[in-house]
Amino acid sequence: MKILILAAGYATRLYPLTKHWPKPLLLVKEKPIISHIISKIVQLEDLDEIIVVTNKKFFENFREWARQLNIRTKVTVLNDQTVSEGDRLGAIGDINFVINNYPLDDDLLVVGGDNLFSFDLKSFVRFSKKKGNDSTIGVYDIKNDALVKNYGVVKLDKNGKIVKFEEKPQKSESTLISMCLYYFPRKSLDFIRQYVKSKDCHDTSGDYIKWLCQKTDVWGCELKGVWHDIGDIVTFYHASVTFEES
Repeated sequence: MKILILAAGYATRLYPLTKHWPKPLLLVKEKPIISHIISKIVQLEDLDEIIVVTNKKFFENFREWARQLNIRTKVTVLNDQTVSEGDRLGAIGDINFVINNYPLDDDLLVVGGDNLFSFDLKSFVRFSKKKGNDSTIGVYDIKNDALVKNYGVVKLDKNGKIVKFEEKPQKSESTLISMCLYYFPRKSLDFIRQYVKSKDCHDTSGDYIKWLCQKTDVWGCELKGVWHDIGDIVTFYHASVTFEES
């Protein structure tokens, strides 16, 4: 299993903090956000390699960060060659970039580089592996009707299969939302190539999940604990004050 951390965004909503510095390397409790993610990842079994995909603007920042990591797992930093918000590939575009430009013959666990969470990833991986060649997404109950319009909203059946997916609905019967956490078995990766060929925009990963649900079974694994989706100055400072790593 390989891990892919998405870190190629430009985080314009966090300006000026991220005008010359990547969001995943912002410090929370004196530790880069991405390093908090790494501390969860290295606990996984069958871990072969961690891949970080970033852009040309911040490539050297991540290479320097990777050089200072003190972990046994191999860490590779890839440059998607974009230079600005205007030419970025987007989340699905970057996943497609990696699977087409890097030797992958493994299941792929994808994590957003701006996610802060307290839960253990082991249960998510165990759940996902039981689903064979089907893809799995991490889901989280935000328990707030007013916030669902900012996320992809999920409805699951009793076994955890996604039966409804709405991208940023104004109202929803569910407060269970899709996180930027995905398990894509090796044999499912061709769906990403198909999607990219059929669509002009590859930014919103929720649109891909909605499309994928129409092609095959997709599963949701509900994760419990603390989760921060760091999208702007307010959410960043809230996480900086309240986050406690377990």
